[in-house]
Amino acid sequence: MIKIICILICTVFNNLCYAQELLSPLPQAKLITRFPFLQYSGGVMVVKAKLNDIPDSLNFILDTGSGGISLDSATCARLKLKLIPSDTVITGMGNSHKVSFVFNQSLHFPGLTVDKLNFHVNDYDVLTSVYGEKIDGIIGYSFFRRYIVKINFDSSKLEVYSPGEIEYPKYGTTLHPVFTTLPILNLNIKDKRKTDFNFYFDTGAGLCFLMSDRFSKDSGILLPKRKPLFTQAEGMGGKIQMRTTVIKMVQIGRYKFRNVPTYLYSDEYNVTSYPNVGGLVGNDLLRRFNLIINYPKREIHLLPNSHFNDLFDYAYTGMATYYVNGLILVDDIITGSPAEKAGILKDDIIISVNNNFSNNIMQYKDILQTERDRIKIIVKRKGELIQLFIKPKSIL
Repeated sequence: MIKIICILICTVFNNLCYAQELLSPLPQAKLITRFPFLQYSGGVMVVKAKLNDIPDSLNFILDTGSGGISLDSATCARLKLKLIPSDTVITGMGNSHKVSFVFNQSLHFPGLTVDKLNFHVNDYDVLTSVYGEKIDGIIGYSFFRRYIVKINFDSSKLEVYSPGEIEYPKYGTTLHPVFTTLPILNLNIKDKRKTDFNFYFDTGAGLCFLMSDRFSKDSGILLPKRKPLFTQAEGMGGKIQMRTTVIKMVQIGRYKFRNVPTYLYSDEYNVTSYPNVGGLVGNDLLRRFNLIINYPKREIHLLPNSHFNDLFDYAYTGMATYYVNGLILVDDIITGSPAEKAGILKDDIIISVNNNFSNNIMQYKDILQTERDRIKIIVKRKGELIQLFIKPKSIL
């Protein structure tokens, strides 16, 4: 009997200790470092970091839609990194394949070193050609899970804090996503009808909103009058064809956006994990908030910033352009599109857009985002300079 009482006392004592441990306050989060980031087309964020003791700075996309951390295969070859084959299969938009790894690496940011990182290796050549700047890798869950990260799109500064208690701004809203390796939000959306569903919170996607075709069809969300237009996009596996349209409303927390540009994706490899998730909200929408991404506490705080009321891009040209070997090339022309009507052909070299001769693909894309304007383009075709005019149409 005494033995039983002792066991009970020990059990109660242990439970009390455990309860006290649970109730003990977390330490205050401390600012570790602050450094700038660049914004590319669609609001995609790029940060610079150094790998191990290699002096060169590398360009990484900051991506909550990535379940790990990765390096470009060409970068690995240039830096002579040792690749270890594996049976790990990664699935992204347009591709599913086994990957090799570079294990136990260190990544150096200004004021912060992150150790013991295992990078999977992938080919990001298409991303480099989209932005006209070398993309050396993608930073995702392996980084975010360790810290609280503040992203300020007004100052283009990123702040990294240690895990702990942190005071959110008085205004704004705090979301409580489901966290796997990727944050998943339940969003209200509306077009033909109103519904709510799960969508990935994806800072690495240079778009506003994306739905899988299966979700779009099963939910009956789109108005019958919508006539989505074909367009070319880029994913982890390379170039992929999607369709583009708009939906009446997307609500994130208590913030509603009207007439949101939306991509529809066939999702052959079920990257979106339908029927659990219907698509994603991308950084062309998320950049309208200053963000506090708190993986340790499973929270995301949104505060509207100076970009909150920026106009959406509804312009549609029907052509894809890529930066290849110092040239801006036209790749894909959609039949019946403004680009085809303008007489632009695949493999044309773009020399200027509206008298901008910068050879900067992101500047050219910005100019072409003006719907219904008559835009002058000079292309080089078989050694001859040709002046053409394109009038982008609106998807609205």
